Amino acid sequence: MKIALVTACPSGMATTIIAAGLLEKAAAELQWQANIECQTAFNSTKTLTEQQIDDAEVIIIAAGITVDDTRFVGKKVYQADITACFENPKAWLTDAATQAQLLTAASTQPVADETENAVKKIVAITACPTGVAHTFMAAEALTEEGQRQGYEIKVETRGSVGAKNQLTDAEIAAADLVIIAADIEVDLARFNGKKLYKTSTGLALKKTKPELEKAFATATVYQHAGNTNAQAANNKTEKAGPYKHLMTGVSYMLPLVVAGGLSIALSFVFGIEAFKQEGTLAAALMTIGGGSAFALMVPVLAGFIAFSIADRPGLAPGLIGGMLASTTGAGFLGGIVAGFLAGYSAKFLVEKIKLPQSMEALKPILIVPLLASLITGLVMIYIVGGPVSAAMAGLTTFLNNMGSANAVLLGIILGCMMCFDLGGPVNKAAYTFGVGLLASQTYAPMAAVMAAGMVPAMGMGLATFLAKRKFSTSENEAGKASFVLGMCFITEGAIPFAARDPMRVIPSCMIGGALTGGLSMLFGAKLMAPHGGLFVLLIPNAISPALLYLVAIAAGTVVTGVLYAFLKRPEEGSVAAEAAQANA
Repeated sequence: MKIALVTACPSGMATTIIAAGLLEKAAAELQWQANIECQTAFNSTKTLTEQQIDDAEVIIIAAGITVDDTRFVGKKVYQADITACFENPKAWLTDAATQAQLLTAASTQPVADETENAVKKIVAITACPTGVAHTFMAAEALTEEGQRQGYEIKVETRGSVGAKNQLTDAEIAAADLVIIAADIEVDLARFNGKKLYKTSTGLALKKTKPELEKAFATATVYQHAGNTNAQAANNKTEKAGPYKHLMTGVSYMLPLVVAGGLSIALSFVFGIEAFKQEGTLAAALMTIGGGSAFALMVPVLAGFIAFSIADRPGLAPGLIGGMLASTTGAGFLGGIVAGFLAGYSAKFLVEKIKLPQSMEALKPILIVPLLASLITGLVMIYIVGGPVSAAMAGLTTFLNNMGSANAVLLGIILGCMMCFDLGGPVNKAAYTFGVGLLASQTYAPMAAVMAAGMVPAMGMGLATFLAKRKFSTSENEAGKASFVLGMCFITEGAIPFAARDPMRVIPSCMIGGALTGGLSMLFGAKLMAPHGGLFVLLIPNAISPALLYLVAIAAGTVVTGVLYAFLKRPEEGSVAAEAAQANA
């Protein structure tokens, strides 16, 4: 007899694999030909093909969760709890084949029909690399648009302070749709079997209504084991994969950079060279910041790039590769190379190494991490480490010794990048460049990056103050909030203005940002911390020279604000338009 077996459990781990092994052995003893789909937490097992399903006389499902049985309609199907097969697998398999019934319709279909007219329930997750602005603004936009359209919606935010407004198992189970608006990797195991749609925080924020409509129209059932739907989704987003993987690594690295940079800055309070005297508080602070936090920066970057690519099997090889990049002097560039090398090596091994079902559990915890670590380590030591280390040393030397003209040009380029897409990929590329150089004790680019990043939001706030009559009442209120967000180095505060009037807002921001970046580099400003905005000034020596740094920020803000106030055209709903209508 030819049969097809499907095993699945809520955790997608040991129970699934053990049941598959027992049933495979029982089928062999019965001299049955069995094809097995083992839905595990790792994308390592084969999905039943259409040919295997067509050839099977019986489909047997042993599962502790809901399994999508749409593909089995028209076949004889038997389904039971996964734990029932453990006591006597051979007898259970025989009874299952005998009791199998013809499946005329998918088991989940009646529920969908009964609830067709009910209020749709949506659960969502928002997450961005820094976990500060896009995360919460996208959550607010989704919530407001969902409620406006009559949906019941709850959004979990994965911000810099952890998960807030967390989704419960009951809420996920009751949801008709799951939306993942994230620019970093998010664990999706708990959404197994749910209709799921992936997008970015930027689209969720700027094109909320079209994205909601697209979500309902194109969402597919997510299977954590990596069925055809999941594979199609992965193929669809493959082009954006490397950027998302890099941003995942950056998001986990940032707390170390912030803590380390500020610890070093605090050590300078006692004197620029006070840390050289052993046993002092300054020396302890330098050890915490430079000796520990900064030492972990590159390994964590590489480790979580690899984790984003290959999940847990990629974490150890990535951390090891990152540590080798750090010790060989390859810096953050080597860490990025190590992360992608470890991640894709581990992913390749997971997909290509085939083991019996009973040994599958060894693959993600022993075989793949060991082999991927060896591949990554040997490549980093013998091939990548030397050239990248030389390139990093050359870059550091160039940045630390370049003349005023080159410094200003670099500042202009970084300033334009920070203001081009207001928190998008170009902005994040410039930010990652600045953060990565902190580990090499190169602080000037980070100063230019943060200064320019404050300009767009503060400039929009200034524009609403200078030309109140050209803006609507809501825009004037948004301008006040935007100015405060800009002071906190949240560039995304300018997004509401850019979304309405991109052809005027973005050039205005880029001109102001270029001026600020260029002035920051000209003044030789150095920044020890990669975030915090103007509030970093409260920490002694975190920014130097502080006064000239403020001058650079103020100059760019004034240029952006005045330029946009001049270019802005009064629209319907503005104070000037309302006054004109009143006079008419």
